[in-house]
Amino acid sequence: MNRIHKVAVLGAGTMGARIAAHFANAGVPTYLLDVVAPGSDAASRNKIAAAGLEAAKKSKPAAFFESPLARLVTVGNFEDDLRRLAEADWIVEAVVENIEIKRALLRKVETVRRAGTIITTNTSGLPVAGIAEGFSEDFRRCWFGTHFFNPPRYMRLLEIIPTSESDPKLIGAVTWFSDVRLGKGVVRAKDTPNFIANRIGTFSVLNVMRLMQELDLSIEEVDALTGPAVGWPKSATFRTIDLVGLDILGHVVGNMTANVHDERSDLKLPDFFREMLSRKWLGDKTKGGFYKRAKGAGEDERFALEWKTLEYRPRQKPKFAALEMAKNIEEVGPRLRMLLGLEKAPPQRNDKAGAFLWSALSDLLAYCANRVPEISDSIVEIDRAMRLGFNWELGPFELWDAAGVEPVVARMKAEGRPLPVNVEKLFAIGKKSWYSDDAQTPSSRAFWDVTSGNYLPVRVPPGVWSVSVAKKSNGIVKKNSGASLVDLGDGVGCIEFHSKMNSLGSDIVSLISQSLKAGGPGDQFDAFVITNDATNFSVGANLMLLLMSAQEEEWDDIDLAVRQFQGMTQAIKFSPKPVVVAPFGMTLGGGAEITLHAPARQPHAELYIGLVEVGVGLLPGGGGCKEMLLRAIDTAQGLRQGTRFTGNFADSIELTETIKNAFETVATAKVATSAHEARAAGFISQSDGITMNRDRLLADAKARALDLVHAGYEAPLLRTNIPAPGESILATLKMGIHLMRQGDYITDYEVKLAHKIAEILCGGNITPGTPISEQYVLDLEREAFKSLCGEKKTLERIQYTLKTGKTLRN
Repeated sequence: MNRIHKVAVLGAGTMGARIAAHFANAGVPTYLLDVVAPGSDAASRNKIAAAGLEAAKKSKPAAFFESPLARLVTVGNFEDDLRRLAEADWIVEAVVENIEIKRALLRKVETVRRAGTIITTNTSGLPVAGIAEGFSEDFRRCWFGTHFFNPPRYMRLLEIIPTSESDPKLIGAVTWFSDVRLGKGVVRAKDTPNFIANRIGTFSVLNVMRLMQELDLSIEEVDALTGPAVGWPKSATFRTIDLVGLDILGHVVGNMTANVHDERSDLKLPDFFREMLSRKWLGDKTKGGFYKRAKGAGEDERFALEWKTLEYRPRQKPKFAALEMAKNIEEVGPRLRMLLGLEKAPPQRNDKAGAFLWSALSDLLAYCANRVPEISDSIVEIDRAMRLGFNWELGPFELWDAAGVEPVVARMKAEGRPLPVNVEKLFAIGKKSWYSDDAQTPSSRAFWDVTSGNYLPVRVPPGVWSVSVAKKSNGIVKKNSGASLVDLGDGVGCIEFHSKMNSLGSDIVSLISQSLKAGGPGDQFDAFVITNDATNFSVGANLMLLLMSAQEEEWDDIDLAVRQFQGMTQAIKFSPKPVVVAPFGMTLGGGAEITLHAPARQPHAELYIGLVEVGVGLLPGGGGCKEMLLRAIDTAQGLRQGTRFTGNFADSIELTETIKNAFETVATAKVATSAHEARAAGFISQSDGITMNRDRLLADAKARALDLVHAGYEAPLLRTNIPAPGESILATLKMGIHLMRQGDYITDYEVKLAHKIAEILCGGNITPGTPISEQYVLDLEREAFKSLCGEKKTLERIQYTLKTGKTLRN
């Protein structure tokens, strides 16, 4: 396999610079080249590429996992630095979407690249083969499309578009690298206009705008109907367009209109959209599109566009009874059937929500069914493209299965609508679903193959795995309402959370504790992994239960709950069998405490971890403060090694600085926004691996657990001689707290919270260096946590967060 050690990106615009940033995230040195700005002197010839890199550094959301990674990107220009392409193993062309400009640049590239160097285009829809037409045989052999989605760090889809001359081995090398090193979900697309995701997405957007006009719906109403209710992102239709840019959508539609001739070629950009383009109302990049933020207002205070008059007005909350009912239905399938009126009578004539959703989704499903094999030979690739590229919960064929293929088809027939040929083929052989379960395959699924007419296994690369698949193949050992113990095979058990938002309640605490104790349901296993398939690992403790106990003044119950939580985290740390925690997404509060106590961690790169209890007027009570203290002491001792300092360690500069860092992390509820930042903050260690591809997290965590078993894992001993930072460092922290209050950066109540956290991290107001134990620190945590539960301002904070999802500064 061709190894990729160095990459070059041609074009330092928004997309090119962020592609380069993501290669840097993978640890790959990258050249970022662009044109020389007219009139540049010798010192500023790289100005355009440098500006692109600088924009990537400042971008929000962040393009880099952590700012130091930007050092891996070297800027240059097409005139002075093209020769450097001879060093690259993969060259990515990402210049403006103009085929002649691309070809002119690539002619120059052809003269300097090494034979066999992979070269690809990031075009979003131009003919890939046409761009390289007439180039050398070696160039064409190494040439294909790699369409990244913006922003590349966060959008997992990578469409690979081979030509008839592309070398399969090189495609395989890029596929593996993009999957394992870049964390991409790779989808193979055909060289057709706009490929897969943009072809389907563009049709859907144009059709939605058509229906909005026909049914006289507002921008906000359409966004309410095309968001989470149908398993699509919260940004829905028009907020997404604002984020992407109206000009980008206009370009993609233009390419589709000019080059696609299918059964829905009647769809066009509406007049109001064209007028917005002419006025340069392009979305967030121009401070106004379908929504416009009110001056000085927050995210929720936006004006919305009245599309009929092109005037902005205060945003209005849509009122659809069906959507209110849908909020109470957890699963997508039943929710869709209710919204589409498939379980009872069809929607009434005056039910705009039902009429809109039925037309929008049934049109979408039919359009997708007609695109096989035009844009892809497999329904699987279409589904994956839409999930990964547009963040849909279900791809169109999965959505069809969830709603029910049979009732959807029955209603289409009743309306006299033509059925797609592929649907008729499916029904002709007596089948009523696009997918079926198949526990014998690595994916546990089979799909209906249009060409053969048979169900074939859904193929997944080795190492791509999920807890849901493991449950189907190996089974569940024990389960309660919040968690399950799942057999992963090879002597490894998986503790899976499945409560709402994976909030931590007594059910999860109980199952972890039982599974790890001798004689419990986990006795059959040699090691454990704690992870799950959800969007977020855990948002922390169940605040509603805590609030109810505090309001009822059930202090003994709260004391018991904290003791049990601490017992659970201690069980993870001191289990004689290794426990690997594989966190991902939001890993907050108690979720972070579970992570901190693991002997080993295998986080996903996209990790958002923090001890955020201060936001609800509490502090980490499950051992989080204790673990941050231990990390601060260990780091300080590591810094002192090799120095000549012989004074009291507890009074050292090194310990003062590391305790100050730990205090800042806890007292300000600092959240690391990547696994790399989490490592710098002390949430994960240097020895912990980082998984780039979310789909590989479970397999990587299991492999790490088995490595520990094979290495003869021995659990750590409870530490009883921790040198307490004590009164000197505590005084330093309290002075900092006082200055923060004097500067009006924190409230009086936050002073109280900060003092309690400082006292725990210093082991109390005691003589520096006094030996203390882990249990002593846990006792300090528990008592402070309980005392805060009785504070009125803490209860106000908890209530406010439960109601709004935001933090109250009282």
